[in-house]
Amino acid sequence: MTAPVTAHRRPAPGTVRTWVRGARLKTLPVTLAPIAVGTGVAHSLGQVLWWRTALTLLFMLGFVIGTNYFNDYSDGIRGTDDERLGPTRLVGSGQATPRQVLRAGMLLYAVAIVTGAVMAVTVSWWMIPLTAYCGLAGWFYTGGPRPYGYRALGDLSIFLFHGVVMVSATTGIQLGHVPPLALGASVPMGLLSCALLTTNNLRDIRTDAAAGKITVAVLLGERRTRVYYALCVAAAFASALLLSTARPWAALVIAAVPSAVFPLRRVLSGARGSDLIPALEHTCVLLLAFGAVLAIGLSR
Repeated sequence: MTAPVTAHRRPAPGTVRTWVRGARLKTLPVTLAPIAVGTGVAHSLGQVLWWRTALTLLFMLGFVIGTNYFNDYSDGIRGTDDERLGPTRLVGSGQATPRQVLRAGMLLYAVAIVTGAVMAVTVSWWMIPLTAYCGLAGWFYTGGPRPYGYRALGDLSIFLFHGVVMVSATTGIQLGHVPPLALGASVPMGLLSCALLTTNNLRDIRTDAAAGKITVAVLLGERRTRVYYALCVAAAFASALLLSTARPWAALVIAAVPSAVFPLRRVLSGARGSDLIPALEHTCVLLLAFGAVLAIGLSR
């Protein structure tokens, strides 16, 4: 007697696996790498306090993962995710209701806001405007009546938040001020974050344009978007090497060059649609490797 064959089924709505997938944890290097770099800068200029690092992680991850859920909610109710080529989204795929996803985002934002309030009391009052900026920027990326992510401002936002803000805030939380080195180190992290977003937007050019979502990739077109991706990666390495004139060990970023080979080859070779998913995943690996070696180099 043979055993019955059990078909593979999609996880039921509300399962832990469903919500973990919706959190987009594979893209967390775009958050962890800038925090590592900011911490490296702080370590080179003063001491790093573990409890401030823990609060920074809770604050940033609350806003980032919460924003992922808000984007899922907003894109889902607009129909942008109805014909996705990449990983499925909770609302667009029907794995969760819009209200459930909205509540998840609100819960994570609440955690981030409370953490920001704690740091406003224990670290500095400037955590109050920073908290407001992170919350508003995250929601209006795809939420509200006129989301700026639908008007080709996503790249600028990603550069500012995952580059300038995240690196500078991490250093500032540790030291109480933002040194010029932190601003300089934020540039390559912002550029690589834009490269990561570009792989996603390149994959979705056709569906985004059809849904009325105007991204930089939609404006540039496929061929020029591929060049744009390569320029972001090259400029990230160049700007990091420029830092080595003041901090020689920053040149360690050269060790991350092998991590750039696969995603560059995949993007420049003309891969389309779901074939670009590995490029996105390997750009995450590049971000993690680049951030780790830059953090080590700047901390010395």
